[in-house]
Amino acid sequence: MQQPKVLVIYTGGTIGMVNDPLTGALMAFDFGDIYKHIPELARLNVELTTHAFEHPIDSSEMIPSQWGEIATIVYERYADFDGFVILHGSDTMAFTASGLSFMLQGLQKPVILTGSQLPIGTIRTDGKENLITAIEIAAAKDDNDLPRIREVAIYFEYSLYRGNRTSKVSASAFEAFRSPNFPPLAVAGVHIDYSATSYPEHSELTLFTDFEPTVALIKLFPGLPWKSYAPLFDITKTKGIILETFGSGNAPSDELFHTLIKSYIQRGGVIVNITQCASGTVEQGKYKTSSFFEKNGVLSGKDLTTEAAISKLMYGLGRTPGQPEAIRSLFAQSVCGEQTL
Repeated sequence: MQQPKVLVIYTGGTIGMVNDPLTGALMAFDFGDIYKHIPELARLNVELTTHAFEHPIDSSEMIPSQWGEIATIVYERYADFDGFVILHGSDTMAFTASGLSFMLQGLQKPVILTGSQLPIGTIRTDGKENLITAIEIAAAKDDNDLPRIREVAIYFEYSLYRGNRTSKVSASAFEAFRSPNFPPLAVAGVHIDYSATSYPEHSELTLFTDFEPTVALIKLFPGLPWKSYAPLFDITKTKGIILETFGSGNAPSDELFHTLIKSYIQRGGVIVNITQCASGTVEQGKYKTSSFFEKNGVLSGKDLTTEAAISKLMYGLGRTPGQPEAIRSLFAQSVCGEQTL
């Protein structure tokens, strides 16, 4: 049988670091020489091609336009490979995965993001297992010779998660990610056990990278001084706002807060309500404290993660600029599996 072909894209991050033998400092290794650093890859029945960003990007420096660069590489080389593995710093990996899921709609091949908590050159690194298994998943086919995974996903420490359902939950544990409202796509043990996932039978890949990045995120806390946050509600500077509210979507009945929301929405602004809880969903109107949102046009983000909410809002504002009703319709549906309806 012909070997499956996988493109490994290195954007930056801890996984691609080794110690300089002269200085001891961490530096990115040459991904053209990947078998030297990870000889176990030669035992996989996979034809690997590597593509490294000329200047590796620390994930804390990653911005939406760079999500677009990654998406464009996948789109332009889509016909040449059976799957794609993106090596990325873990800190903002969930943001990139969410962004890519909206940029690359209609995927029928896997796009797997992975990384590590320890550099690949460290003896105890988690990077080798993450990379090897991510490649194995990217190359995996089912009994009908179709890819096992046909979406953007994150593989980290034995679990494969839907990319736009995932958040980083630990700065130090190897189990750095969780998918609070959606089960894993696969779990790697002695065997890789894939969950049953339905995909559209016929879907054409599309690329859209023109995201609108001028959005704001406000996490509520008791006694938040709304006067200090009022400049964010300037529609000429902020096109959309995400509120991380309490519990199932609740917020204080502060008069200035309500005035800011009503004025902003009346001028064409978009506000999305998501819960700051680790799991669960927004239920606007369930309690009196959230009924104001329901009556005044705040959109329910249901069980969106913060990362997915930001990506979806940027996508909607870029896709339908100046059309708040179109964005309202967008948030009432699951575009690429990002929320539960």
